[in-house]
Amino acid sequence: MREVSLLRLYLLRAMYLLVVGGLGVFAVPSILRHAGQRELAQGIVDAMLLAFWLLCIVGLRYPLRMLPVLLWELVWKVLWLGMVAWPAWRAGTMDAATAENTFNCAFVVIMPFVLPWGYLVRHYLRAPGDPWRADRSAFGGTPERKAAEA
Repeated sequence: MREVSLLRLYLLRAMYLLVVGGLGVFAVPSILRHAGQRELAQGIVDAMLLAFWLLCIVGLRYPLRMLPVLLWELVWKVLWLGMVAWPAWRAGTMDAATAENTFNCAFVVIMPFVLPWGYLVRHYLRAPGDPWRADRSAFGGTPERKAAEA
């Protein structure tokens, strides 16, 4: 039996395709057409959007391996909505640019329904972490053996 159902894999691929299509139509052409210098903040945004777009293309083929990309998207949008959009809306100070970005970020509401939470818990929370240092036995034995030889 599969660890993640085929339906869930198709839902993930649909999510990646939504990102690839959306950015491919609205953001990537203007990023690639831009000639000359960019201001610092816009250059960072453009580079990150292009990197995200490219990684989502890879996610079409490897939807589970690229899950951290979707998690990053979910987390930053939820944080931005909570830290920027919500306070501006409550204070009545939301300008047009913030309202437009809020609309764009609001599509993140579908992502929790697409993500395979059981898989994420098993592979990112419960699975043992990677080692922090090399196995000592690879460098001449265990500490007990070294103590016995001393």
